[in-house]
Amino acid sequence: MKLRCPELVAWRLVVCLICSLALVAPARTVCGQQTSQPQSPTPEDRPTLGPRNGPSTLDSGPMTASVIDVRKLLRIHTLYVENIDNSLSDKLVADLGKLGRFRLVTKEKEADAVVRGSCLESRRLKRVHSEVFISDHNGASIWQDTIYRPYNPPALDQVINDTAELIVDHLERTVREAQQH
Repeated sequence: MKLRCPELVAWRLVVCLICSLALVAPARTVCGQQTSQPQSPTPEDRPTLGPRNGPSTLDSGPMTASVIDVRKLLRIHTLYVENIDNSLSDKLVADLGKLGRFRLVTKEKEADAVVRGSCLESRRLKRVHSEVFISDHNGASIWQDTIYRPYNPPALDQVINDTAELIVDHLERTVREAQQH
């Protein structure tokens, strides 16, 4: 199902609202393993990415990615990267290209899956909150990663570069682990 322009705008507004609320809350990340029970005493309703499963961290720390559908992830050969704030999409394209696992395409219709997300900076809190997820053409989530990074120092551009490298590293590790099982 293809989203119409008003639906796409509404969806992006919801994502931005959720992300901005998360910037005010204490930093948390998603752990690499999914559990049936959330570790926090009160589960959160997170319509874009599902429940959080782990402790807070501001450094690269543990693997922050999680797989929603392993079979779909392993079937992805081509990716389309949508525009993501703060030029994170450009950095992801460059780093995914170096990875060599996926063929990157310039048209969404040619891709097996789409990389979407947000990369919001909070100047007041001096941190960057990035949520990146891979979804199929119906919008069903396949893989996701959430990263919080402090900046100033380092500079915002460097934090975005580091974030892209972390996301691609997490994706590569997730695929490698999925192939071993």
